[in-house]
Amino acid sequence: MIMETMILSILISFVAALAGGVVAIPLLRSLKAGQPIRELGPESHYKKAGTPTMGGIIMAFGVLVTCLIYMNKLFTYSWVTLAASLAFGLMGGLDDLLKILKHNSDGLRAYQKILFQLVFSVLIAVFAYNNEAVGTKLYVPFFDLEWDLGIWYIPFTTFCIIALTNGVNLTDGLDGLSSGVTMIVSATFTIILYGMAEAGSVVGKDLVIFAAALTGACLGFLRFNSYPARVFMGDLGAFFLGGGIAMLFVLTRLQLMIPLMGIIYTVSDLSVVLQVGSYKLRNKKRIFLMAPLHHHFEKKGIPETKIVSNYMLVTAAACLIALLGVL
Repeated sequence: MIMETMILSILISFVAALAGGVVAIPLLRSLKAGQPIRELGPESHYKKAGTPTMGGIIMAFGVLVTCLIYMNKLFTYSWVTLAASLAFGLMGGLDDLLKILKHNSDGLRAYQKILFQLVFSVLIAVFAYNNEAVGTKLYVPFFDLEWDLGIWYIPFTTFCIIALTNGVNLTDGLDGLSSGVTMIVSATFTIILYGMAEAGSVVGKDLVIFAAALTGACLGFLRFNSYPARVFMGDLGAFFLGGGIAMLFVLTRLQLMIPLMGIIYTVSDLSVVLQVGSYKLRNKKRIFLMAPLHHHFEKKGIPETKIVSNYMLVTAAACLIALLGVL
């Protein structure tokens, strides 16, 4: 029964995302919701100016439809995860909207984004801290151990959520990159949660539907977002995905797996931190031609499609290794 529900969740979300894309893309075009292109970005991106953004609504629609269909099978964890995803997505949507209205790449100010993220992340961490099925113990992969962080769980988890959501957003720089990578990560979580559900875990039985729906939504969105993209997910989509993936890590107690399963998000974060740090501390010297790292590879002349396919291969390999440490 769990397997059937899981497969149907993927299919329903996939079809809903496809249908949503058919309706949403022409609507976004008519509203002139075009993506502003940074002047300092890769030259190859100039031709993408005007491509509709805020396409993340397509993925959100796929997940929401699936959750509503299986409403009678969902409990606290899926609804909290969906709420967190939508909250992060709304913040990203506001950022997108401001960029469109201003006709440039300046949306919310950095401190405003961080403030939103901090509030959401602390609320999630406090919820997990006080929940009996989650608590303060992290699962230590490969060793089958638990690490009790006690009161330090809240700041640690808050940091993990902020870093992860921003990592997903930073990864969204090439056609199909963030959606493709996240599809693999969410598919891996679907497998993990299926195993948890079969073992009798309430969290597993509940969250497997959300993880499966997220996988299907990413797959459906790739129909429109793969190169050459007909629509961009925007910050709305990137933060919606980031919020959902962050919740899956937190509620499965797998925060220590973020550097492995979320290797691409981690690389995106670190490359930006290193680039900014080098620029400020080494008299404006840069480590990379451009950050995040995928733009460095673009500047080196590597085709966009090759970068995306290689990033997805690395993610798939990392997730397979992660499965060995969890199942």
